[in-house]
Amino acid sequence: MKTNSIGDFFKKYTMVIALVVVAILFSITTGGKILYPQNINNLISQNGYVFVLAAGMLLCILTGGNIDLAVGSVVCFAGAVGVVMMESGTNMWIAVIVMLLVGLAIGAFQGFWIAKVYVPPFIATLAGMYAFRGLSNVVLQGYTVTISNKTFLKIFGGGADCYIPDFIGNGSGLNMTCMACGVIIALLFAVLQIRRVSVQKKMGIIQSMTGDYIRTVIIAALIVWIAWKLASYKGIPTVLIWISIVLLIYNYITTKTAIGRYLYAVGGNEKATALSGVNTRNVFLFAYANMGLLAGLAGILNVARMTNAQPTFGQGYEMDAIAACFIGGASAYGGTGKISGVIIGALLMGLINQGMSIMGIDSNYQRVVKGLVLMLAVMFDVLSKRQKR
Repeated sequence: MKTNSIGDFFKKYTMVIALVVVAILFSITTGGKILYPQNINNLISQNGYVFVLAAGMLLCILTGGNIDLAVGSVVCFAGAVGVVMMESGTNMWIAVIVMLLVGLAIGAFQGFWIAKVYVPPFIATLAGMYAFRGLSNVVLQGYTVTISNKTFLKIFGGGADCYIPDFIGNGSGLNMTCMACGVIIALLFAVLQIRRVSVQKKMGIIQSMTGDYIRTVIIAALIVWIAWKLASYKGIPTVLIWISIVLLIYNYITTKTAIGRYLYAVGGNEKATALSGVNTRNVFLFAYANMGLLAGLAGILNVARMTNAQPTFGQGYEMDAIAACFIGGASAYGGTGKISGVIIGALLMGLINQGMSIMGIDSNYQRVVKGLVLMLAVMFDVLSKRQKR
């Protein structure tokens, strides 16, 4: 029993353990540079699009291991449309709404072919990848368009001044607003988790609360540590606010709503789900329309971080999102995966990228390592499924 419990623990927290091990290894090999406050900040800012896109990609994967190959091109196209509109004198918020609607419309369009016409998701989104990459070049006419709207850049995370002001401190030293937010979030998380565990204990769902309490303390301490690192630099980057909003919303959707249960059910057994009265085709339509909406948001965050729009933006973004999902525990067969896993997967990918960059490793070898990590994650999922059978 003891051996089984240890084995179950390692299976459940494999990626968390991998994340900790990779962080320790890069901390040693880089002389601690990877844990500098500025690098922690860069890890979040540079990978903001991964968190956003991976949250949407998870919903597509849940439907049966399906993916969306067009998201990188949609990010580029939506961002290009919005930037051209702003630079033509359009109100910033109108441009933002248009970017979101463009993403949503593209996602719904692709979802229609997948859900109603039964075109395989791989083919439908591959066509979209080529089409919207070409349209991005048409909109930008092959040129880079620079954003001049400073308000847009500050709100959506571009430039050096895109941080939440320090309302508590005096503007020097540690950012007290950031620290206060970190402590409050950690305490709120701990209270909610302790309450959840207590309810489950009363209902007989869990037998021991020790492991859950230890996990809660570790996560709460990690939240405070990250807040301290951010506070030691410039505080809370605005992109972190958008990432947090997206992850909280989609964690709620996947765990507390009917459509969330339908996504898992379709991925587990589509025929049985249809026989139970669920319109499974609408579930597919929802997943891909939602993916398009998040691609529009990622386009906003991307052009804001880069402070311009280019025809080459978004290349490979779909692969980063897919990798983050699978590394975070999403099943290649569908029906399994969590937003918490997406966070771990995105952090692990970002940590590997940044660690190797600090070490001066060639970008080609970085791709090799990322590919191997993805292969190991999927292989672990396949072997786990085979053992269960």
